[in-house]
Amino acid sequence: MILDKVFPPDPRVENEAIELIKKGHEVFLFCLTYGGDQQEETINQIYVKRYQSNKLEYKLSALAYTIPFYSFLMKKKIADFLSKNKIEAIHIHDIRIAEAVFLANKKQQLPVVLDLHDNMPEVMKFYPHLQKFPGKYIISPKKWKRKEEAFIKKADKVITVSQEFVNELVDRTKIAENKVVLVPNTIRKSFYDSFELNTRIIKKYKENFVILYLGDTHVRRGLLTAIRAIAKLKEQIPTIKLVIVGKNTTDYILKAEVEKLNIKEFVDFEGWQNVSLFPSYIKVSDICISPLKRNIQHDVAYANKLFQYMSLAKPLLVSNAIAQKNLIEKINGGLVHEAQNIADFEDKVLTLYNNPTLREELGENGENFVKNEFTWDKTSKGLIDLYNNL
Repeated sequence: MILDKVFPPDPRVENEAIELIKKGHEVFLFCLTYGGDQQEETINQIYVKRYQSNKLEYKLSALAYTIPFYSFLMKKKIADFLSKNKIEAIHIHDIRIAEAVFLANKKQQLPVVLDLHDNMPEVMKFYPHLQKFPGKYIISPKKWKRKEEAFIKKADKVITVSQEFVNELVDRTKIAENKVVLVPNTIRKSFYDSFELNTRIIKKYKENFVILYLGDTHVRRGLLTAIRAIAKLKEQIPTIKLVIVGKNTTDYILKAEVEKLNIKEFVDFEGWQNVSLFPSYIKVSDICISPLKRNIQHDVAYANKLFQYMSLAKPLLVSNAIAQKNLIEKINGGLVHEAQNIADFEDKVLTLYNNPTLREELGENGENFVKNEFTWDKTSKGLIDLYNNL
């Protein structure tokens, strides 16, 4: 496996590797380090091989498909990794490092699997440094999209995270549908089976009606809708508290809105927390949210947080970004609001607040779905079949 980040943490990479190992495969993971991490380490039977990188290489990665320096630098490291380990197939995680992999693989011509966690060219449009000079003029999402399409055609197999993403790729690139394998993001049983409640978190929020958000807080994630709704909801739900666990460089926009609306006592920014604390935040919550804005990326992918929420029997309130809307409506695990519609968000919160029985029913539906159908040991079947037949 090839990852152009530090490892750990990356739950998708780790979960895929563990499932392959359980079926008898050996997994060697190429990843980067920016400090004094061990060069080689075995984690959950994954043979982790770390290659030294630096801030300059990190910055050059944004220019990977503008100026090819990054790909040439990474090519040398990847070629070394391929030559020193017993590699029979290459699994690339996302497209930033893909060109370097194909260059390094020219001699050996090993089978290549391209794992698209996100629709990267679409996600890039929301990066703050691409909204202003010089990034706006030197980094082109259109060029990244052309590169992505070329890599999709070069790869032997392509993995995506939702059926909506499969459909979008097939429609856009005209590749055969059987070339694309669906391996959804979900969670391991250990997330909900073996955790300890954090008493500090439980005590802090036990008197509140908690609306919880976990994860990346970029403005494209829609949290301004929730924040603006709180300004009115606090009149009808005096104990309401929006708890935001996560962060992003755009948090100053969210915090400025909270300040402007004078609702600081109703919104908590908890920042990034260790994943071991997530179950405690979820258990103390009443509604868990994913208020995504609508765009191509959000319409074809759903976040891991949905399954974390559902595994602990919490009702969801999600926007009508297509992938998450389809999922929640299919299993009846929550309510759906129109993206960026503050009044609709408020209305759905009040519906859930005023109906504890509905909250319990929706939470149970989600919990049953995750535990019976959507843990890694079940959803990884496509991944296992892919490697058994590659």
